Amino acid sequence: MADSDPRRGGARTKARKRALDILFEADLRGTDPLQALADHVGRAEPPVRPFTIELVQTVARRRDEIDDRLADALAGGWTLDRMPRVDRVLARIAVAEMLTGEVAPQIAIDEAATLAGECSTDESPAFLNGLLAEVHARLARSTAAAPEGAEGR
Repeated sequence: MADSDPRRGGARTKARKRALDILFEADLRGTDPLQALADHVGRAEPPVRPFTIELVQTVARRRDEIDDRLADALAGGWTLDRMPRVDRVLARIAVAEMLTGEVAPQIAIDEAATLAGECSTDESPAFLNGLLAEVHARLARSTAAAPEGAEGR
């Protein structure tokens, strides 16, 4: 699998970083992430990778579900609003990847923690690792408990 080592800076890692940039910009400005994406695609400097487009679209379309899953997994006293903006966006991207099932959950978690180490606080990688591991565990439990054919509803 091409994503097995996030430190290599592969195409998907670069696409995640670009999705982080676009989603962070939209969050900071309080604008629609899909409009921010369209602006970046329109400028095409640098071109926006298809995987970046997919990630931004998934986060935008499923944001309420993603935020609910994150809020449920946060430890007592923490809220999404209390998280550093970069961490919140990285968590959303990782959960979006978990929900689509296109990569192994551990890869989504590792990628988020790695990018947090580059872009956020010293505590962020460990925080995101724990938060996202909890989201993954809850997703696994809900999938295991779901009636056959109910996945993705």
